[in-house]
Amino acid sequence: MDKMLERIYSMTNRELEECAAHLSLGGGTRGGPVLDHGKGVRVWDVNGKDYIDCTSQSWALLLGYCNEDINQVIREHSSNMTHIHQGFDNKVRFYLARELAKHAPEGMNRVSFTVGGGPAIEAAMKIAFKNVQPSREFVTLFDSYHGSTLGSMGASWISTKSVGKFFGGSRFLPLTRAFVRIPNPVTYRNPLGVDTEEYIDICLKMTREIFQRGVAGKPAGVIVEPIQASAGQLILPKRYLQELRALCDEFETLLIFDEIQTYGRIGETFAANYFGVTPDIICLGKSVGAGLPLAAIIIHDKLEGFSPDSEELHTFANPTLSMACAAKQLELFDNGVLENGRNMGKYLGDGLKKLQEKYPQIGDVRQLGMHIGVEFADEKLNPMTEEATKIRTVGFKNGLILGTGGVRKNVLKVKPPMIINQAECDEILEKFEASVKEVLG
Repeated sequence: MDKMLERIYSMTNRELEECAAHLSLGGGTRGGPVLDHGKGVRVWDVNGKDYIDCTSQSWALLLGYCNEDINQVIREHSSNMTHIHQGFDNKVRFYLARELAKHAPEGMNRVSFTVGGGPAIEAAMKIAFKNVQPSREFVTLFDSYHGSTLGSMGASWISTKSVGKFFGGSRFLPLTRAFVRIPNPVTYRNPLGVDTEEYIDICLKMTREIFQRGVAGKPAGVIVEPIQASAGQLILPKRYLQELRALCDEFETLLIFDEIQTYGRIGETFAANYFGVTPDIICLGKSVGAGLPLAAIIIHDKLEGFSPDSEELHTFANPTLSMACAAKQLELFDNGVLENGRNMGKYLGDGLKKLQEKYPQIGDVRQLGMHIGVEFADEKLNPMTEEATKIRTVGFKNGLILGTGGVRKNVLKVKPPMIINQAECDEILEKFEASVKEVLG
């Protein structure tokens, strides 16, 4: 083993504390274990304790930790090529662009690669401005999350007072651009207390009014997560998305799907295919690189794309190692990974719904593929933020890593890798119930 790696792997807890003093982080929910190594759906901390990881490390490890097929690609390709500047072509980039286009909705055949989810959103915004004029403003949904770069931060709930206080993105408002917000069709609770179908109609009517009277010029684009993940795993109704597509066509604006979290995870390569809606642009990030950094946008054939005159230029937008892994992951998608994710996701979702019968504080279980959220609320649907946070903390003790979601952090995310088996799902359900029982009684 390399001597430097030996020094890193053998650090004591005291050395770790010393090193940690030099670290500055701008996000993430810390306070959990210090991770050491992982395999499949499981990860071990520096003290040897093992956990089932229901976060897939920010939803990026669809194939789990240290997947053998991906590791083989890393070993073989890294001995041939790693970093290549964006201006130089290579076989891997050509191949991945073609394979992504094959899986995308019909008419979406051009791919531009970039370095992360936020930059992918910004790349989509550039394409929108090139194709929609006169325009100035972008439209996003209430409680959406599209990144924390200066270009995308204003689109995200972190720059609002959604949780009753200003924090995060609100500190940088002079540097961020403004976005126009439209209501999201919440199916579990909505501010008017009407039934779901009526509220969908109200949201669409409000959107029409805002397009017509609340935006200067045309809306440059409408950026939408088909499942609003950070908002609480909110699955947008198919009818809503289909009618939103029609509204965008009517007002000559672009529909931009933020699939940074839905890519592959719902049991389909693209959520656009599941919902039966062809957007104008799809944004990808997180899991697209099979655990390595990569992001991209896919644009419709009818749009003018980037001009090669520094409209979109990044030193690390051509990471051939990430692209080779992304291509291998797509191959594995078609060889049982997506099917397993659909089946095991339903199994987990059904198991969590059974727990609702025992624990009424589980207000809602939202599941599509391996994209699962469990909302905790009292009998009046008030968010149980403190209890959800405690359940996550107790989960660490029980060997379970859960994510938090919802702008009030009262939703626990259960999104393990897509390669999980039934026995591991049963273990998740057992540890989840034990954690809930300890907190709620």
